[in-house]
Amino acid sequence: MSGTRPDKSKLYYQKVSATWWLKKPSYLLFMLRELSSVFIALFLVIYLIQLSQLIDGPQAYVSFAQKLSSPGWILFHLVVLAFALYHSFTWFKSTAVILPIRIGERLLPREMIIALNIGAWVLVSLVILFLFLALKG
Repeated sequence: MSGTRPDKSKLYYQKVSATWWLKKPSYLLFMLRELSSVFIALFLVIYLIQLSQLIDGPQAYVSFAQKLSSPGWILFHLVVLAFALYHSFTWFKSTAVILPIRIGERLLPREMIIALNIGAWVLVSLVILFLFLALKG
């Protein structure tokens, strides 16, 4: 590549406002999906800290668990849950587009693929909940 670079003064740079993502609902939903990963990452960091407190002993864990039972932390966890549900739902919607399922020559409708994904998600969640309740008591 021995070509010359164009003069920077002749390049076109489109000016984009900082609020470009507020102009269309689809842009806003996209940005919310991207923001959801930040909240999920923060939750995972808190979870790792909680595990380290568990390793430090029962007293450290109980102290940390009491801090997490404050209204602010409960609100944070509810926000993270909402973002995780939104992120999961949009993931299942995108898989119907990215990975279409063929049965013979027929293509399964996207709505059916989404419903099957969400149904499997609910079923696995119920099995985990059942196992948790069965092992707890």
